[in-house]
Amino acid sequence: MALLINAMIIAGALLMVYNIIRYHSFIGKMAWMQNSQRDKHALYLPLVFLILFLIGYLLVAFIGEPDLLVAGILLGGSIFVFMITQLLHFIVNKVNRDQRLQEALDEAQRASAAKTAFLSNMSHDIRTPMNAIIGYTQLARRDGITNEEVQNYLEKIDNSSQFLLELINDILEMSRIESGKMEIESARSDLCHIMSHIRNMFAEQMIQKQIDFTVKGENVTNTLVICDEHRLNRVLMNLVSNAYKFTPKGGHVSVVLAQTDLSDEKATYEFRVKDDGIGMKPEFAEKIFEAFERERNSTDSGIQGTGLGMSISKSIVDLMGGTIRINTAPGQGSEFIVTLTFPVVEGSDTVCSASAQSVEGCPISSPDSDDTVPVDFTGKKLLLAEDNEVNREIALIVLHEKRFEVDVAENGQIAVDMVKASAAGYYDAVLMDVQMPVMNGYNATKAIRALEDPELSQIPVIAMTANAFQEDIEFEHEAGMTAHITKPIDVDEMMRVLAEYVK
Repeated sequence: MALLINAMIIAGALLMVYNIIRYHSFIGKMAWMQNSQRDKHALYLPLVFLILFLIGYLLVAFIGEPDLLVAGILLGGSIFVFMITQLLHFIVNKVNRDQRLQEALDEAQRASAAKTAFLSNMSHDIRTPMNAIIGYTQLARRDGITNEEVQNYLEKIDNSSQFLLELINDILEMSRIESGKMEIESARSDLCHIMSHIRNMFAEQMIQKQIDFTVKGENVTNTLVICDEHRLNRVLMNLVSNAYKFTPKGGHVSVVLAQTDLSDEKATYEFRVKDDGIGMKPEFAEKIFEAFERERNSTDSGIQGTGLGMSISKSIVDLMGGTIRINTAPGQGSEFIVTLTFPVVEGSDTVCSASAQSVEGCPISSPDSDDTVPVDFTGKKLLLAEDNEVNREIALIVLHEKRFEVDVAENGQIAVDMVKASAAGYYDAVLMDVQMPVMNGYNATKAIRALEDPELSQIPVIAMTANAFQEDIEFEHEAGMTAHITKPIDVDEMMRVLAEYVK
């Protein structure tokens, strides 16, 4: 009998210790749910009673003379407390699980509502430029129309096409961000050149809208850094574009590059884009960097946009390890401040490209190179590898106007055969589409690079393709392509590239 009593007491004591440990864990899960400190303290009161129960338990067991009844009561109490703690844990886990599920459901519903609103806006925003393109095309076909009217319609068609292209690019870029495919490609870059590029991109638009537009530097001593120039340009262009859109005629837009720190061969910069436009409400400013968000649709404001530009900018800045913040108020304009830290290129405290000469506050040196694009390509011979008839026709018209002589290949295999059969120096370059039947542009380029005649194998092969992502350009380099031209073709950019490689 004594052995049974002792076994019951030991089992009860161990179970009570386990109960105390379990309840302490339960407190840890419950404490974060309590709003007041008083409520949190109340959770510890049962723990005190459990400890006192255990002490009394041990006193009875080792000082008193417990009989079977007392031992049974003590063991039963421990089992009861064990069941209660197990029930509490089950309830808490279920509440937590339900709460997490509800939060996930709420988030999914918010995302669904945002995307539904986005698609509704996109339906309108895509149809708007398409309506203009189709409508003005039909108007231009009317009998008796004057050349001045045709030119006016073509200008409006071009503007609508550019907006439609911007819209498509934003959607594709956001898709890449959400899938985790965007990567930062850092290289030696000139911050003053970037500022000069931004100024040149928007100067004419600002003049036409009579907006006072300034671009300058403040305390900039290190201008050459290691960064992703393309992505940084994208961020700044998004910010300045927004400032332009939402600033009325006669307003002011400023872009400032300020160097705020230099330590451990790294410098910190602020890019500040400020306008005195319509500004934003505080509740919208808090979610401006969320995807698919717009404070108003284009029907309400007369201003078109995808609502993705700020989200894309925030994602790029995050990937660069920086921050972006906003100061704004309705009717008082907005100021976006992007803070980034870049490794400094040695000796960059005195060097800045000549392209930044008119950017106030940037150090300037003599020109590094002559970027003049030749205007006469008479006698230069190109091979155009393009399977799409419309794309071929457009490219031929542009190239013939620039006095190029052009042969055509309808797929990659024909292009390889034509290069292989040509005399050395017959073709000055190959314009190579990527997606073609029989043999694609990548394989065609590899086949050209594998030719035995070195003068043929080293001919410049320039990709001219709608595949415009960074990994596409990397694939082109791996295949041996020399440069990249993006479709739809920008004629000025096309001529710049050709001028570089067609000597």
